[in-house]
Parts: sequence; structure tokens; C-alpha cells
Amino acid sequence: MTNETNFILRLKDTKTKDAAFRELLSLYKERLYWHIRKIVISHDDADDVLQNTFIKVYRNIDKFKGDSKLYSWLYRIATNESITHINKNAKRMQLSNEEHQKLAIDNLKADVYFEGDEIQLKLQNAIASLPQKQQLVFNMKYFDDLKYKEIAQILETSEGALKASYHIAVKKIESFLTSD
Repeated sequence: MTNETNFILRLKDTKTKDAAFRELLSLYKERLYWHIRKIVISHDDADDVLQNTFIKVYRNIDKFKGDSKLYSWLYRIATNESITHINKNAKRMQLSNEEHQKLAIDNLKADVYFEGDEIQLKLQNAIASLPQKQQLVFNMKYFDDLKYKEIAQILETSEGALKASYHIAVKKIESFLTSD
């Protein structure tokens, strides 16, 4: 039995669930926060989405079948929660998702948790100008350094489609960054 299989059994066992879940939090909280933050942009939104992600994981761990690695499943939930959050906020504000992302980038300068410079702001604008799937693929490959196989599991798509999306995203970002 692998360490991960044993860990999952502890997460599913009512006697060990809470302790195992605290361990899960310490293992993945920071990585998932930054993954979510790259999608939703705002620190406060990222905190909310991270909390929702872990609530969903806690409630649904019994449904985890083990078809993928545990962290792939966590990333999928975090990604879906992030997209849901963006869609809800955009709808509430009567904006398109693209307009919502642009607004989030515009607010980034005022975010006390953002430590980037003008170049990083320009990169964030370039990423925000991409369609949502290309944003996700680019962030997971470039920033999270995930393999195409892992991204394919998270986004439930083929590796070939991901490679094409990443290549197109890189070209668009290069074009965006070299314009002006």
C-alpha cells in the first residue's frame, strides 16, 4: 500500500479524518492558494475560494475514487471553484468574464498583497487577455510547472489539446508583451 493510498484511507476513516485533513491542509494549502490566486487574481477572493475548496474536499473525500493522484483531484476542485467564483462575480456585477478579469488586474496595483512590478502587471494583463482555458493551461504549465499529463487529468482533456493551447497562449503573451 502506497503512502498516498494510506493517507486517503485515513482521510476517509471517521476516526482519523480530522487529523488527516489537518495534514492535508498543511501539505496543500499554500500551493492551492497560489494556483487559485493566479485564476481569481485578488487575495481576498483567493482566500474565499481556497476555503470553499477545502470544505468541498472535506465533504466529498469519500467520493474520491483514486483514478488520479490526490493533488490532481484537489487542483481540479480548486480550478472549478475558481471558475465558479469568477462566473458568479461577473454575473453579479453584470460583466463578461473577460471584463471581470480585466477589472481584477486593474485592482491588482492597489492590492497590498501584490508585490509585483510593472513587468509582472503587464504579464498579468497578457494572461488575462487569453481565453479562460488558455489562462488555466498557461498558469499550470508555466507557474505551477505541472506536466501535461497532470494538467490533462485536472482539466479532463487530452494532452494534445493542452500542448496546442499552451503553444497558442505563449505566442499571444509574447505578442502582447512586445506590443506598444
